[in-house]
Amino acid sequence: MVFHTPTPGTLVLADGTCFEGKIIGSDQGYSGGELCFNTGMTGYQEMFTDPSYKGQLLVHNFVHLGNYGAYASDTESSQVQISGVIARNFSNKHSRLMADSSLAEYMVAQGVMGIEGIDTRALVRHIRSHGAMNAVIVSASAGEHRLELGTKALASLPTMSGLNLAPQVSTPTPYRLFPEPKDGSEAQTPLYRVAVMDYGVKRNMLQHLRQRGCELMVFPSSSTLEQILDYAPHGVMLSNGPGDPSAMNQEVQVVKALVERLPVFGICLGHQLLARAAGLETFKMHNGHRGSNHPVRNLRRNHSEITAQNHGFAVQMDALADHPHVELTHVNLNDQTVEGIAWKDRPAFSVQYHPEANPGPHDSLYLFDDFVQSMAH
Repeated sequence: MVFHTPTPGTLVLADGTCFEGKIIGSDQGYSGGELCFNTGMTGYQEMFTDPSYKGQLLVHNFVHLGNYGAYASDTESSQVQISGVIARNFSNKHSRLMADSSLAEYMVAQGVMGIEGIDTRALVRHIRSHGAMNAVIVSASAGEHRLELGTKALASLPTMSGLNLAPQVSTPTPYRLFPEPKDGSEAQTPLYRVAVMDYGVKRNMLQHLRQRGCELMVFPSSSTLEQILDYAPHGVMLSNGPGDPSAMNQEVQVVKALVERLPVFGICLGHQLLARAAGLETFKMHNGHRGSNHPVRNLRRNHSEITAQNHGFAVQMDALADHPHVELTHVNLNDQTVEGIAWKDRPAFSVQYHPEANPGPHDSLYLFDDFVQSMAH
């Protein structure tokens, strides 16, 4: 068993605030990114590997981290995407019998640096009050001038606003996935062909489409309209992903052309790009929504859903009321932000939250059924 090092470390925030703790995982000297916090009690490995977290330091609001170890199947992409992890109490022991390793071993193997012993409640309150900001984890192994090193590292970090990160997490080449076999039987005959625009797609998102009999062609985020249409898809999925949607003008033009031709379903970043294709604006949120317990109101079905969320940008609400082609379909019950839109005259819709959430909740899985049904008409 690998025990985390007792090396002291410091979390240095862009506003000069510092928190002292101990380094966990892979001690690289320092690691930085934008601070964000997640309120979920489970699913830390899925969070680590979610491409939407690219370039961010993940603060775990729950007080314990690592107590069920790491398991190969609990991943949403092929590698860890976060820049670092911040925890209150880190466990080197795990009680999950099917785990492949401890979380400490997993972090070392994946080259992920973290810090524990942080008063995460105080840190989260600070972010809530002052907004999302960059920060750096600096280890004492970096030397006696580590705080100076951390300050220099902070100065070199880009801000998330204006940053297009999709090319860094998207597949470099298209690849095909076939429908998921049912009950160990032979492969299903595809019901529909779906073009998936990979802005940072999660594996579970693809899995839900495959379970519903869809064949998938996953395209790089930079793909042209002609490349997508050459596949002759019945519909298009716009995936989640990291970064600022306002920096993705080329992708928006492709989405706009796709809406004119095919059924479209967007999730998270895909939702924001679909909104921009309709002429709506997006904005950087004060601290974002991240967790597995966000209440959302479905205005069409007149019921509430508990949702998983992970986003630092959102769609502006103001222009929706009088929009000639798009209507508001979902709203966040905590802060009244936009959680879903739909075209009034075309089979195109999107949600800001994650209906494919793994490990959950699963209140919104019906959206995948709605998308499949939209391709039947």
